[in-house]
Amino acid sequence: MSSEETLAVTTGRRARVSPHDQVDALTGAVEDLAGQFSLQPLLQRILRRAVVLLGGDAGSISTVDERAGTYRKEVDLGVGCQEGKVFPLEEGATGAVVANRAPVVFDNYAQVRGGHVAPPDRARLHATVAVPIEWGGQIIGACVVFSTDPQVRFRDEDIELLGLFATHAAIAIVNARLHAEAAERARRLAVSSERERVVRDVHDTVARALGSILLHLDACEEPGSEHISAAREAARAALAETRRTVLGLGPALLELHSLEDAIAVELAWARSTTSIRTDLVVTGEPPALQPEIGQQALRLVQEALTNVITHARAASVRVGMMYGVEDVAVVVEDDGVGFDPAVLTDRRRSGLGLHGIVARAHRLGAELEIESTPGWGTRIRARIPYEPRDTGSAARADVPWRVLVVDARPVVRAGLVRLLGQAEPDILVVGEIGDARDVVDAVRVLDPHVVLLDLRMPVLDGARLTSYIRAAGPGVSVLVMTDDLSDELLRDAVHAGACGCIGTDLDGAALARAVLAAARRDALLTESVIGAVRGRDRNDRLTSREREVRTLVELGMRDKQIADRLGISAKTVEKHVGALLRKTGAPNRTALARWTDLSEAPR
Repeated sequence: MSSEETLAVTTGRRARVSPHDQVDALTGAVEDLAGQFSLQPLLQRILRRAVVLLGGDAGSISTVDERAGTYRKEVDLGVGCQEGKVFPLEEGATGAVVANRAPVVFDNYAQVRGGHVAPPDRARLHATVAVPIEWGGQIIGACVVFSTDPQVRFRDEDIELLGLFATHAAIAIVNARLHAEAAERARRLAVSSERERVVRDVHDTVARALGSILLHLDACEEPGSEHISAAREAARAALAETRRTVLGLGPALLELHSLEDAIAVELAWARSTTSIRTDLVVTGEPPALQPEIGQQALRLVQEALTNVITHARAASVRVGMMYGVEDVAVVVEDDGVGFDPAVLTDRRRSGLGLHGIVARAHRLGAELEIESTPGWGTRIRARIPYEPRDTGSAARADVPWRVLVVDARPVVRAGLVRLLGQAEPDILVVGEIGDARDVVDAVRVLDPHVVLLDLRMPVLDGARLTSYIRAAGPGVSVLVMTDDLSDELLRDAVHAGACGCIGTDLDGAALARAVLAAARRDALLTESVIGAVRGRDRNDRLTSREREVRTLVELGMRDKQIADRLGISAKTVEKHVGALLRKTGAPNRTALARWTDLSEAPR
């Protein structure tokens, strides 16, 4: 470039660059693309050449994320440094390009709506030209050039020339993204390789040791021994879980496999656990599924297979996947004992697995059919759209479910957080509390859906904490953890409003199902828990009149109605209700009726 042309650029006087210099600049940009430069330096080179060739004085290149409604300033030249900052897509020259879906030209920068150039630089900027950076029919960025000369006006040939540099910028941005994706995939492959090595070691040690233990237990002379039977069941459960781990059923199962491959691994786990016959049928051409669709569809199949293994006593299970134009149909069929479909409408009788399947189908906007006949097996069919439909559910707006973990033991807290994070993407642990005195404040600040609480917390026990939590957040579900169903605190915690009780023997999937059920306000009191509390209730002697009043309270009748029914005064009814609350430990009439309802749940 001649000294006169250089002076024109630096002083703001417009000078046309020769065709030879244009060719040299474009050739240099192409050579840059062939080099091994990182994205920012490469965009800086492209921008500098564009500014010089257009006779401008400043410029910027931004990347656009239309789904997020933002753009990010990647590089700028000759104006206040804003590299790395993110702005709303409705503002600036970049926003004007996206709104227009075409190049835009302004005679003065003051015409740019919501421009982000600092006031000292803004006053000296005049003519402005901006063009979209496009790839695959999408706008992925914008290239902008400014002039400080009030006499300069950008013309059609300037727009065309800047468009060439925008094409170079598009190649640079896409290549950078591809390199980043390749590096991430290489990292995942390395992690997968290490995972495979670890699970082989697990199989060679733990699984074989458990198998040996089972052989010795089976050879014992006293097969009826209670302790031997318990040890045998524990060893079998541990062996099944070890095999599941060896087969690679971690949270990243879909990262390196297709959905049908991941389901095939699930079926292999089912075969290794129970020797059940399995079959996988896939029809249609599988499209590229969104990560959310694939992950939730896999979880749905996992829930269904877990139900088959745990409850169905089936000899065979068949999984079908039918890829259509707009959706994929997933079918899980077994020839097991089946169940009464009426339990689907009774939360106290249906299992957590069925609720999990229904919740996942609803989240995906899928059409779900569950057919079962006692003695004739079960068939679950879900039609999952490739594009999630808006179900209009308030529950969708609350996802992810917020969970607060409360336990005095750091190792236990860390384990619970890890299990929940690996097992369920819809669960977000918003806090870990080790001191019971901090729990109420945490509930008020973090607003969790569920508090996962150790029953035997020091300073404040789980029963008292439950009552404090329910007072601070009436909409919060409390899930207590204990292995001792005879613990007197368990009864007190239930009366204080705890919606459920779980043991510490749950795996990640079962723990996640329990938390999700608690978040949906399902009662998680097992038969053994209900029996333990009911047994202690019987020790509180109720008079015949108190039992009559209690029955009417269960029916939702008020004091005046009860008085009329029994032929006594309302004041006397009030005294009987007070005695009932004192003897049962229920905090109010509603809790008294609710507790009675739970205690009479069908077995």
